[in-house]
Amino acid sequence: MTSLFELQQHVITAWQRLQQQAPLVQCITNHVASQYVANVLLACGASPAMIDNPFEAKSFTQVVAALNINMGTPTEAQQQAAQISAQTAQELQKPWVLDPVGYGAVLAWRSQLVDQLLQYRPTVIRGNASEMNALTGSYGSSKGVDSTLNSSEVFTQASRLLAHCECVAISGESDYILTHNSPQIIEVNGGSALQPKMTATGCALGALIAAYCAVTSPLIATVAAHVHFAIAGQLAFAKTQSIGSFSVAFMDELFSLNREKLEQHMSIRFIN
Repeated sequence: MTSLFELQQHVITAWQRLQQQAPLVQCITNHVASQYVANVLLACGASPAMIDNPFEAKSFTQVVAALNINMGTPTEAQQQAAQISAQTAQELQKPWVLDPVGYGAVLAWRSQLVDQLLQYRPTVIRGNASEMNALTGSYGSSKGVDSTLNSSEVFTQASRLLAHCECVAISGESDYILTHNSPQIIEVNGGSALQPKMTATGCALGALIAAYCAVTSPLIATVAAHVHFAIAGQLAFAKTQSIGSFSVAFMDELFSLNREKLEQHMSIRFIN
């Protein structure tokens, strides 16, 4: 990446491609988030499919454009499907995103599954600060699956995760994105403090990263997905500060994003 302007233009192009191609995204996600994730992908221009049956996983992963695996509420069947689909995606060189929800010593079973999935080389690993901190081996406190750390506190050690993937994304008040392709860390700003108060926002972000990965490079895809969410959150909050109406406004803004809004509200910068 040679300049901030070039990065911004790539993000705009990625958004245009998402609208044109409407990629099919397989989501193995948690039951709390499933409907919301599907609706977010539809609003943003992608086509969701919530296929998490191990008997269908391989054949379906073979035909999708991208895969998203989220460890929010893993069942034994989802565990099997996740392993099958991740392996299939790696074999076919399809992009896939790993969201290690709740990773840490307290939820050991799912954390062991995440460790096993790393062998299939996810394209992108994304999570909140506490999850990403734990995944690096720096176990700390968490509150359920919510982060107790600020994203700015962990992006340095999160670079260790690039040994397992092409891109790492840490979500929070500011989002930080790391990649093999650049020594610089990318910071995405915007959004609203109300977004973490809505169930499944982070889960949907992971699925949107997967959708963007189907139409552009992992780095541009990850930045574009975070920008899409940040602008939608910022504009929704400008309309309403009540959580119920904000949720509706946020979905509307995801759907109504356009080139003009991207050019006017995109807030990204490089951190050396």
